[in-house]
Amino acid sequence: MDVAGRVRLDAVARFLQDAAIDDVQETGWGAPDHLWVVRRIRVDVLAPLLRDRELEVTTWCSGVAAIAAGRRWSVLGDRGGRIEVDSIWIHLDPELRPARIGDFGPYGHAAAGRAVSTKLELPDPPGGARGSPWPLRSTDLDAHGHVNNAVHWQAVEDTLARDGIDVTVPFRAELDYREPLDLGDGLELVGWDDGRRLLAFLAGGRVRAVAAVEPLPW
Repeated sequence: MDVAGRVRLDAVARFLQDAAIDDVQETGWGAPDHLWVVRRIRVDVLAPLLRDRELEVTTWCSGVAAIAAGRRWSVLGDRGGRIEVDSIWIHLDPELRPARIGDFGPYGHAAAGRAVSTKLELPDPPGGARGSPWPLRSTDLDAHGHVNNAVHWQAVEDTLARDGIDVTVPFRAELDYREPLDLGDGLELVGWDDGRRLLAFLAGGRVRAVAAVEPLPW
């Protein structure tokens, strides 16, 4: 939680990951035969988790493509908090190669013929934009040796706090994951605005991820 008692986005990401891992392990679509890499995620914080101390997480498949699938989550707090999440994941085989999904079993039934796209939507930072370093730690790594997805949300949370952006109101947060981050990468964060607050993750001269945050109109 942050100083206001709000469950932060990086903590929410951990809950979502745990629910997804439990789900694919139960259905047989988990490791080691099937691996999933997040491509894109959209988090709609309809009612911030401010006073909530228990959460109910519901997840299902929102659509399917040849080598990708969509996963939805609904997060409900015991004091009225509510977050709706949609995401796209790339399916990999045990050798970490993109693999066709084929018969997706119960997930195919849940998708009900809906298709998903792996196209990324968030823009590159403007030319000449200056960044600031963001140190990576050994504790940021996941089981695959890459920086865990939740760590990106830590950087987003830090940026929002330093910029004084109000996150106790409904808002939308998005992340496009382009390339993995490793411990030795010299990571820089570049922020800018286009009506949204945007944050690019740069390392080795390449944009590794882009985040966007904007208030919802209700």
